Amino acid sequence: MTLTGIITILMYALAPFIWLMLAAAVIIVGLHLFAYLRGYQITHHRSVLALLLAGLVGLTAFVWVPWFTHSTLDYVATVVDWVALTGAAIATFIVALIVLHPLSYLISDRRTD
Repeated sequence: MTLTGIITILMYALAPFIWLMLAAAVIIVGLHLFAYLRGYQITHHRSVLALLLAGLVGLTAFVWVPWFTHSTLDYVATVVDWVALTGAAIATFIVALIVLHPLSYLISDRRTD
């Protein structure tokens, strides 16, 4: 299969969800902008709770990603399946951290760490 064919298939698969991805991107950028205007700096703020919650959300991806794709963990049999599921869990962790880290700054009472 050519690269063009792969991109075409991915675009048809993602087409129903583009509005959802754009809405999520607007919310995330708005959250980061609001936190930045309140003094948020990603390198200066440390939140163990945000890191733990993002890790928990990433671990739950091992359960809900197969369910979301109408599958079960029984069908995750090959190394490629496990790599894809692990990649989805890592991506879920990163997205959760991108959302929870500035949110934890906005919720906390102290503005500097």
